Amino acid sequence: MHPAIPASAAPRWLAAGLWLLAGLSASYWGLRIWGDAELVSVPAPAAESVAADPQAVAHGLGAVSVVASQAEGEPIEASRHVLLGVVRDGAGRGAALIASDGKPAKPYRIGAELPGGLVLRELTPREALLGPAEGEATQRLSLPAKR
Repeated sequence: MHPAIPASAAPRWLAAGLWLLAGLSASYWGLRIWGDAELVSVPAPAAESVAADPQAVAHGLGAVSVVASQAEGEPIEASRHVLLGVVRDGAGRGAALIASDGKPAKPYRIGAELPGGLVLRELTPREALLGPAEGEATQRLSLPAKR
């Protein structure tokens, strides 16, 4: 025996250890017996493909309306292009994020052709100017006003 533990305490510690082992054994075998219940599989939910509507996303992010205007003196008509963002440096180089015909937005650099034959001619911090490959810009897309 260890000199720090009196001889009369050893049987108590041995009994406590045996009871602990008996309890753990009973728990293990109880779980084994009652834990063999039939497993029921839960079917996984069907994956749905969700297509984002750029117009709805822009509206949800606070867009009020997109302003499309023709060259001065000509009537304003609805545009098939929606400006969602502009990235530009001090020299005027950059790209615009434009959604066309209700399709997901794509980035266009200055000089790139958009669906419908228009070309991105120029960028300002909040506008994109579109026009034919030759000539002046004929259409202005603006970002919605900040709130």
